[in-house]
Amino acid sequence: MQSTMGLSTTVLVMAFLLSDAASMKRQAYFNKTGDLPCEFTNSENISLTDLVVFWQHEKKMVLYELFKGQENPQNINAIYKNRTSLDQDNLTLRLHNVQIKDKGLYQCFIHHLKESQGMIPIHQKDIDLSVLANFSQPEIMLISNRTENSNINMTCSSVQGYPKPKKMYFLLKTINSTYKYDADMKIIQDDDTSLYNVSISLSFLVFPETNTSIFCVLQPESTQLELLSQPYNIDAKPPQPPLPAPDNVFLTALLVLLIGCAIVVLFTTLTKRKKKKPGPSHECEVIRAEGEESEQANERVENRTPERSNEAQCVVNVSKTDPGDKSAAHF
Repeated sequence: MQSTMGLSTTVLVMAFLLSDAASMKRQAYFNKTGDLPCEFTNSENISLTDLVVFWQHEKKMVLYELFKGQENPQNINAIYKNRTSLDQDNLTLRLHNVQIKDKGLYQCFIHHLKESQGMIPIHQKDIDLSVLANFSQPEIMLISNRTENSNINMTCSSVQGYPKPKKMYFLLKTINSTYKYDADMKIIQDDDTSLYNVSISLSFLVFPETNTSIFCVLQPESTQLELLSQPYNIDAKPPQPPLPAPDNVFLTALLVLLIGCAIVVLFTTLTKRKKKKPGPSHECEVIRAEGEESEQANERVENRTPERSNEAQCVVNVSKTDPGDKSAAHF
């Protein structure tokens, strides 16, 4: 009979605990303090000396125990020693120096101590604790300078965050437009802290004719704020100066050269023309034609000096053209 009553009591207690065990989601930040509230409503004003209150991790590791109003460190797991404190007014347990490995489900149990019935469970609360670590502000670094085709290579990194971020990308802004460049995110997790370091690298086109600002954006979990890097500013390339006007000295030298060439050509042409003029034999024939007034004189001259050169004949003919010249007749 007592066995049957004990079984019935156990079933009723289990039903009570399930009905009152609505889980609560809480967040804590890495190396900060997280709250694990028990949310017990003491409607019967039960004294703490009549209660046994303790918290345990889902892996059955005890964080804290309050037995009859006094802390009981004997059952506390070593990884939680000296890391907890209790607000006895509202029975909220504070977990200090929170680490990534502290995430998970925690349970608060309260039992009522009765001399006749022993420890009677009267309350249970499940707390689902998540741990966050804020990533550092993304930092842009230039891998290589702008190339001839206006491409640049950049990397962006952010460290010591948790959990994994959703996305990381570049924003390129000019006066008139904004461009978004997605990239594959490289993720490295620290073995000791379980924190993440993330980075992206990308080569993309910039506009040489306008000022450009480049930002790196880290998009973490929805519960965390989006992080934006400091802008990396690229000044527009100065416009190419117009080609310099030809120098006056150059024009003058060119003009002198052209004139010199013209003079050389003219001199060459005149020289060739002089070489083509008629020789002495032709001149003699002209003079002879003009002085044909005395055939006898011509014959005498020709008979006397048959072997004279053309030049001598020209002289004779010229002198005989004047019939009044006595020296010519005597000759």
